[in-house]
Amino acid sequence: MEPAETIEVEDTRVSCDGGGGALGHPTIYMNLGDGGMVDCPYCGRRFVLKEGAAPAGHH
Repeated sequence: MEPAETIEVEDTRVSCDGGGGALGHPTIYMNLGDGGMVDCPYCGRRFVLKEGAAPAGHH
């Protein structure tokens, strides 16, 4: 299944609320896996580590 939306991030810890508003969901926090990505179990958004990003604590 294709992700609903792909969002590039610069850290390995992300939060998702489904976009807020009436269509949102509770805010959850997730860690990107070894593959540098994670999918939100609520809305299907895919978070991927931006190429060249140096997350905090991983310099």
